[in-house]
Amino acid sequence: MIEGLSHITLITSDLNRMSAIVEQVLDGKEIYSSGNDTFSLSREKFFIVGGQWIAVMEGESLPTRTYNHIAFKIAGSEVDEYRARIEKLGLEMRESRPRVEGEGHSLYFYDHDNHLFELHTGTLEERLERYRRGVAA
Repeated sequence: MIEGLSHITLITSDLNRMSAIVEQVLDGKEIYSSGNDTFSLSREKFFIVGGQWIAVMEGESLPTRTYNHIAFKIAGSEVDEYRARIEKLGLEMRESRPRVEGEGHSLYFYDHDNHLFELHTGTLEERLERYRRGVAA
C-alpha cells in the first residue's frame, strides 16, 4: 500500500543555481550535499521544502518546457513576497492559466533547467467545492 510521497528528484545542470532557487524562493533547507561523492548517479543535494524531501542531482536539463509542474502551497497574503523572490533571481514567470473565482491564485515560474514550479494559494477542498457549483457560478 502506498504510504505517501517519498521524495521528488529534479535534474539540474547547475547544483548551486538550483540550490539558490530552492532556498531563496521555496524556503528550502539543505540537509545533505554529496560534494564530490556520488552514492547515486551524480552529485546531489537534499532539501526539505514544506516538509517534503526534494532531491536535486546534476545532469542534463530538460530539452523543452511543458505544463508538467510541481505546486507548493502558499498563503494568499504572501503572493507579492514570493513574486519578488522569483523576480530577484531573474527567473522567467509564466502567465497563470485562466481561473474561476474561488479556485485560488497561482504564480508559475521556470528554473534554468525547464522545470515549471507553481506557488498556489488554494486547497484541493476549495477547488472541488468551487467546481461542484459549475462553470456558470
